[in-house]
Amino acid sequence: MAKPASAEEVRAFHARLMAVASGSDDPRLERVFDIVPREAFLGPGPWKIMVNERYVETPTTDPVFVYQNCLVALDAARRINNGEPFLHARWIGAIAPKRGETIVHIGAGAGYYTALLSMLALPSGRVHAYEIEPGLARRASDNLAPFEGVTVVQGDATELPLPDCDVIYVNAGVVSPPGPWLKALRPGGRIVFPWRPSTQLGVAVMMTRADTSFTVRLLGPAWFIPCVGASDPAGCIKSPSLSQAHSIGAAWLIEDRAPDDTAVALCRDVWFSGGPE
Repeated sequence: MAKPASAEEVRAFHARLMAVASGSDDPRLERVFDIVPREAFLGPGPWKIMVNERYVETPTTDPVFVYQNCLVALDAARRINNGEPFLHARWIGAIAPKRGETIVHIGAGAGYYTALLSMLALPSGRVHAYEIEPGLARRASDNLAPFEGVTVVQGDATELPLPDCDVIYVNAGVVSPPGPWLKALRPGGRIVFPWRPSTQLGVAVMMTRADTSFTVRLLGPAWFIPCVGASDPAGCIKSPSLSQAHSIGAAWLIEDRAPDDTAVALCRDVWFSGGPE
C-alpha cells in the first residue's frame, strides 16, 4: 500500500497548482505558496470549510484538509473566510508584485495572502495591511510578526490615508473604488478589487495607472463580503450590464476628465469607458 502523503508533500503539490492557476511564469509564485503554511493563519483546527453557503467541519486537525480550492472560516458567525486559493493565485499572477515594491492589502483578514504578497516584495519591499475587524487585525499582527517589511493597520481603509504604492490588493466588495485609493498608485501601479456596482454583477477588476488614465482588465467573477465605506449602492450612479463590463478598457478619475458618451459605468470618483453593448 502506498504511504499517505505528508502535509509538506500535499502543500508542495498545492503550490504547483497555484503556480499554474496564476497564469504567470514567475517561478517565485510556486515557491511562496509552498513555504507559507495556510493552516498557520486559520487558527487551530478542526476547520470549517464553506460549501454551498454552508460550513462543513474537517474530521481532524490534519492540515491536508485545507490544501484545496476552498473557503475556510476565519469567523464563521460573521461568515468571514480565508478566500479561494485559485482566485487569489490568478489575482496575484495578474498584478505581478515585484521585488522592492510597496503593496497595500485592504481586507487582510488573518494575514495569509498578506504573507504571500510580502514574500514577493522581498527584498526591501513593504506591505501595509489594513483590516477593519479588531480581532482579525490582532490575529494578523501576530501571524505576520515573522514576515519582513509588513505593517498591520486596524481601521477603515476608506477613511485612512494610504501610502504611495505600486499595488493595492482589495479583499472586500467595492461598489465604487475610492478616488484616494487610485490616487495613491504610482505610475504603472496596479489595483485589483472585487467590483459590485449592482446586486447583479460581481467581477474582479484590475486597473493599471498611466499618466492621467487607467487601463482596465477583468479577471473573472468575484463575490466578497462588502467593503465598509465603499459599498453604498448610491456610489455607482450608472451600473454596467455584464456585457458592458466586459467591454471596458479604460477609466478616468472624474476630476481629471469628465465622462463622455463612451461611459458604460459612472461611479462617485471614477468612470469607465467601453464599447457598444
